Amino acid sequence: MRKDHRPYMVKNAYLKIEKFYGRHFLKPQFDFLGRDFTFMKPWHVELFGAPIRLGNYATVIATPDRKIRFSIWSNTKDPCGISIGDYCMVCPGVRISAASNITIGDSCMLASGVYISDCDWHDIYNRIDLGTSSPVTIGENVWVGDSAIIGKGVKIGKNSIIGAGAVVVKDIPPNAVAVGNPAKVVREIDLRRKITKRSEWFENPAKLWRDIKAIDRNMLKDNTFLNWLRSCLFRTGKD
Repeated sequence: MRKDHRPYMVKNAYLKIEKFYGRHFLKPQFDFLGRDFTFMKPWHVELFGAPIRLGNYATVIATPDRKIRFSIWSNTKDPCGISIGDYCMVCPGVRISAASNITIGDSCMLASGVYISDCDWHDIYNRIDLGTSSPVTIGENVWVGDSAIIGKGVKIGKNSIIGAGAVVVKDIPPNAVAVGNPAKVVREIDLRRKITKRSEWFENPAKLWRDIKAIDRNMLKDNTFLNWLRSCLFRTGKD
């Protein structure tokens, strides 16, 4: 579609349905789900196992062809599980699989197709065993690029960036940019420049939601219900 043909009231109703689904069907599956979360197409978010925790002001974007999966499969009685901090963004196709412990700090961004695992899931010689597991720790304000893979035992320092398609099998220090397979540091972030974190986007949540609604109203103000139905049933090259 070239544009959103929905009238504002239709889009607003759709957003309320997403919110209801998140509260009614997803929230009970989390051991903790913070306030003011946003799930886009929440029916394509899958959880398995426990404990799974997701902090305040989370933005989780799923699509039909790229579901988001948080899963825990452990041979220990009480695994630490998956803990994701406040203000984080999780994009389509992200998979986080834990056998022991995966911790992701505040204001992190996980781009489409990212895979994070703390376990081999099969032993080299015993293919029915889970293999070895070692905790993964991702620091505050880390940006993990499209289709990157983060393996067991890895620690990534705060503010670091993992390039698209990188395979991280060793620790990455804070304030670094790492790319490649296996991932290696190629540059450092200039700390003399201000780093704006996702948390700053939510400094005034009430004003933020009002501003977003105002933008939606303005963008969709000329849309009519009949034209929206027509665009759904009889699309043209202009739609």
